Amino acid sequence: MFKFKNAFTLAETLIVMGIIGVVAALTLPNLNSSTGDKEKVAKVKKIYQNLSDAHDRAVAVYGPVNTWFINDESAYKRYADRILEFLKVSKYCENNTSGCFTNATPKDLTGSDGHDCWNFYNAGNDYRVILSDGTSVFFHVWDKNCSGLKSPNSPVGDVCGWIAVDIDGPNKGANVLGKDIFKFNISVNSGIFPQYHYSSPNYTAEYDAALTRCISTGEYCSLWVIENDNMDYLKCPEKLSTTVTTCK
Repeated sequence: MFKFKNAFTLAETLIVMGIIGVVAALTLPNLNSSTGDKEKVAKVKKIYQNLSDAHDRAVAVYGPVNTWFINDESAYKRYADRILEFLKVSKYCENNTSGCFTNATPKDLTGSDGHDCWNFYNAGNDYRVILSDGTSVFFHVWDKNCSGLKSPNSPVGDVCGWIAVDIDGPNKGANVLGKDIFKFNISVNSGIFPQYHYSSPNYTAEYDAALTRCISTGEYCSLWVIENDNMDYLKCPEKLSTTVTTCK
């Protein structure tokens, strides 16, 4: 008596392996992209928290930010020096235009060097460093009186300037707003907050406009990342809005 056991033939095994390979080829790029975006979101939120903590600790020591710049022509240096006391820095470039931030003018998601990009190398009064985790930081103080734009919790103008971060450092990444470069505002009443223009009583309209601008150009995307915990504007911008904030 002979007993026969059922088994897959070589052809059947090769077919199954081929199907698995095709499925893997289709899914792995999306998986890698999703993982990469999550890492970037984590980096943005971490540097935001670190900057906010350092700013608040400096205020506890030196008083309100709008009192720091009296009789001081180097407002950007004064602000940077005080906040950097509470951050770990690996390299100081101060206002040198090379070494701590990309030398190329950043682009937005459309490939343009729009207003927010133009600001980087026409701002003047800036200070640049690389933190110990490799993040490039660009400090810019444009109003020593801190009386320009409003922050979310302020009835009057209280914004002093902005901070840009390149989460990949000066020599890596896309150097694109919304991909690896993000900006935060410096204010008296709200400390560090994700950048957007708030200059009128219609706070909701300007908040919504900033989210919409992120989807279309990559500007003000620090607000999107902090609020929505994703970078889905890079994946399905046509599906997103101020109320639909994820591709899922």
